[in-house]
Amino acid sequence: MALKKKSLLRKSPIVQQAAAQLLVLPISYDKFLAELKNQIREAQVKASLSVNRELVILYWNIGKQILARQKIERWGTKIIDRLSSDLSKAFPEIHGFSSTNLKYMRRFAETYPNLPFGQQLVDQIPWGHNIILLEKLNIDTERFWYAAQAIQNGWSRNVLVHQIESGLYNRQGKAVTNFSKTLPATQSDLAQQLLKDPYTFDFLSITEKASERDLEKSLVEHLKEFLLELGVGFAFVGQQYHMEIGGKDYYIDLLFYHTRLHCYVVIDLKVSEFQPEFAGKMNFYLSAIDDILCQSGDQPSIGIILCKSRNKMIVEYALRNTNKPIGVAAYRMTTSLPKNLRGSLPTIEELKTELTKTSPKNKKVTKRNRINKCQR
Repeated sequence: MALKKKSLLRKSPIVQQAAAQLLVLPISYDKFLAELKNQIREAQVKASLSVNRELVILYWNIGKQILARQKIERWGTKIIDRLSSDLSKAFPEIHGFSSTNLKYMRRFAETYPNLPFGQQLVDQIPWGHNIILLEKLNIDTERFWYAAQAIQNGWSRNVLVHQIESGLYNRQGKAVTNFSKTLPATQSDLAQQLLKDPYTFDFLSITEKASERDLEKSLVEHLKEFLLELGVGFAFVGQQYHMEIGGKDYYIDLLFYHTRLHCYVVIDLKVSEFQPEFAGKMNFYLSAIDDILCQSGDQPSIGIILCKSRNKMIVEYALRNTNKPIGVAAYRMTTSLPKNLRGSLPTIEELKTELTKTSPKNKKVTKRNRINKCQR
């Protein structure tokens, strides 16, 4: 009973408050707290804290001052906890002064020591986006690139996480193309940056041995995820798009229109390694699209050949003398297992063995064997 009473006393809010008051605060703490309160009130007057830039700059200033105090006066974690409590009481309508968030502010200021003087990208995205960039990336150039993409494309936090985890920074603009020879310079640069290599289709549930039609069908069934992987600007036109040419029927796997490039985009799916003849077929499709579908104001159509794999040298030779803009990229179905999980999952043979043991038929056989042994 005595132990139980002690435990209850420890959990009592009154006891916890009294314990917090026993913390010996630095002499300068009260002055520092008063200064922060004034800054927050000034920010509230200047603009509502829902205005993103003012909020991010305020957080940066708080983080910078915490860094300075820790360096000069060696503030520890308990001081930050107390600061969190005092700020939360002073500004109950604001929910950003938790101990965890104050530590993120400190890290934010440490990462961007010159934020108001040239690193404006990160003050244009929401605070939650900045936390993701701090947690998942270690290189400033990558952080700024993802920040710019988030601003340009209006990414939510979930989309930002997905793009970082799929390695978009290292895939963007990496497809092998002939755009520099077949498109005007401004169009070529934009088109090149829109293509990736490899494309990630980890949202599909089909196997690597699926047919081209299975792959096509699954991509259409997961059109939302597929459009996210393709990028902003792709508008879906049709699947197995029919064209009659010279009295014969032809079907394009997937047809899109790109609203920024102002052109049709033909996607041809291949479940094998790239072959040179794929370029000839795509060149044929693009010529037909340009003649039959394109209207005044449309730019030359672009072709994307998505293959299971590709050899860069073979692709470059295949596209060298092709007069239509074509890009070739690989795709991957799933990402590999994390290293800490490799070897810890059961093999197919082990699963089969366990299933055999637990099957009703096998249980009957086991029971019969036991009865036979007893009779003997």
